Amino acid sequence: MDDLDVGLRLKTVRKQYGLSQRALATKAGVAHSSLSLIESGGSNPSVGALKRILDGIPMELSEFFSFDLEKRESYFFRKEELVEIGKEGVSYKLVGAGIPNRNIQMLHESYQPGADSGRVMLTHEGEECGVILRGELEVTVAGKKKILRAGEAYYFDSSLEHRFRNTGKDVCELVTACTPPTF
Repeated sequence: MDDLDVGLRLKTVRKQYGLSQRALATKAGVAHSSLSLIESGGSNPSVGALKRILDGIPMELSEFFSFDLEKRESYFFRKEELVEIGKEGVSYKLVGAGIPNRNIQMLHESYQPGADSGRVMLTHEGEECGVILRGELEVTVAGKKKILRAGEAYYFDSSLEHRFRNTGKDVCELVTACTPPTF
């Protein structure tokens, strides 16, 4: 397998998972410049270095070398094809992670009891909305808090400080959308 093929594969995988070069480099603990050099075909990583980079996705080496580089049209996604990007009691399953230049981000989310989006308030460009499917979720937007329950929803300008927290005793499940995509 030549350098360009490894670089092309890495770039394809990174984009399928909705990661920028900088984000993957940070997650994998490698220099951004090294990742850029590999993707451009200017460097051939050792197996150990490639494994470390793929751990940031996460993806096994066997999967990396066996997937088909051909772009296929995807309109429908099985449950197991949704890419998990959450952690620590919060699950974010991304719909259509491999679609290049997505204009919308759709997630199937779940928050374990007591889990939250983090202590730091979030802000980013765009708009976001969500519908609670089960459980309850405390949503804070611009200093205003509201506990939403199954069937209730939210919609706001994402440049306003916001945070999400499951204050209930059961798992909270919701579907959300955000534009432009942040993941």
